[in-house]
Amino acid sequence: MTLLSKDNKIPLYYQLYDIIVNQIESRVYNEHDKLPSERELCDEYDISRATVRKAMNELEKKGYIYKKHGKGIFVSDHAFKQDLLEFYSFTEEMKKIGKEPSSEVIDFGIVDTTEKLSRKLNCHIESRLYKFTRIRLADNEPMMLETTYLPQERFPSLTNEELENKAMYDIFRDKYGVTFSKAEERFRPVITRKNEAELLDINKKIPSMMIERYTYEKDNIIEYTVGIARGDKFEFRVILKK
Repeated sequence: MTLLSKDNKIPLYYQLYDIIVNQIESRVYNEHDKLPSERELCDEYDISRATVRKAMNELEKKGYIYKKHGKGIFVSDHAFKQDLLEFYSFTEEMKKIGKEPSSEVIDFGIVDTTEKLSRKLNCHIESRLYKFTRIRLADNEPMMLETTYLPQERFPSLTNEELENKAMYDIFRDKYGVTFSKAEERFRPVITRKNEAELLDINKKIPSMMIERYTYEKDNIIEYTVGIARGDKFEFRVILKK
């Protein structure tokens, strides 16, 4: 047992938070394992219930645990680790880790190009765009919320049924003969909005990562997507080579 130091400048609740994080990351506790009760943690570490609750709230906010009313506190799924080394798709990455990917299209239509979208897609202001929003799932669990814009001229007759039943990039290749040249992504942490939390089935206290993706065919931008990735499900890594 790791003892908490009451003489340490680090608050007791954060010392307990640190211990439990280490236990989760070292697999002392695995996904969906039940953690000791508040009373058991109080007795084990000789601390108050208020201290335990503060540590648990912090763990929940960071996505390490989830609570079931009347049943206790459990370890969340481990974060999916994504190396940003080459062109990738959500579908293929989920398959690599043994999860079944799927998409639920919750909005689909054709819209006029605004000045902002014209700049994003480098297209004429009079162009028409597909706009659709999808919930990306792994083993039926919501992972990301994505809103995508595509030039209608490049992808005529695209349907929402296709997007639900086939990976978007496979549709691009198979139906439209797209050859990808590159993709650019920009990341920034964001506070999860209420509607996003509801669609992703998470506590709105859990932060998210906003991902803007620009996909190119030669020098033309053929996709602009804004994604909201669950902060408790994704960990992105960039390897810098000399």
